[in-house]
Amino acid sequence: MTEFAYDLFIILHLLGFVYWLGGDVGVYYSSGFVINPKYSTETRLIASKIMMDLDLIPRICMTLMLTIGATLASLQGVDHYPGQLIVLWILSPLWLFMVVYMHFRHGSPLAKTLGPVDFWLRRILIAGIAASVIYTLYTGRLDDTPWLTAKVGLFGYLIFCGVMIRRYLPDYIAGLQALAKGSITDDENTRMAAGLKKARPWVLSIWAVVFIEAVLGVVKPGNELVLKMSVLF
Repeated sequence: MTEFAYDLFIILHLLGFVYWLGGDVGVYYSSGFVINPKYSTETRLIASKIMMDLDLIPRICMTLMLTIGATLASLQGVDHYPGQLIVLWILSPLWLFMVVYMHFRHGSPLAKTLGPVDFWLRRILIAGIAASVIYTLYTGRLDDTPWLTAKVGLFGYLIFCGVMIRRYLPDYIAGLQALAKGSITDDENTRMAAGLKKARPWVLSIWAVVFIEAVLGVVKPGNELVLKMSVLF
């Protein structure tokens, strides 16, 4: 392990945490202006533009954090399954490309194709992470670093939260489209706000879990207990 590589990935990991949580808070705050019918259509559209641009930041962080975290763990001496890091280093740039392309080329033929691909990729990652955590717990492969197993499992939950948020946003998106056309009804305003309200618990859950992930990475609970037990025996 080189000290430079370790310091670099620590910095990247910290930046990922800061920008993910900070960007998500900004998105949530902006969304409140978008659904408020007391504001003019122009104001609400500006707020929606700010919200969508801010939303790109946490989505970028999500595409990179799994690979950054796995690489950092490897630099700390944690063994991975054969080829696992290679797969993750291929996954991140591909996932990043999809997210960035869909943001800047929204509505293009390729973006419409990548949308379902991104959705199913998230489902596959959730299932893969869950299977990996279960197998790790069963085999005891990471018994010396229980906090790392927890972090991986919680990351899968973060992806799941994102999928659930998408489930409740169709009415919100329909309201944005109506705003863009310059006309939105009271019913569309109501359904827009209701859609955001249903997604709110999952948004707050993301904030809480990202914070827990940071605490686990700093405190590393379990390591001291394992060390004491090894001394005793």
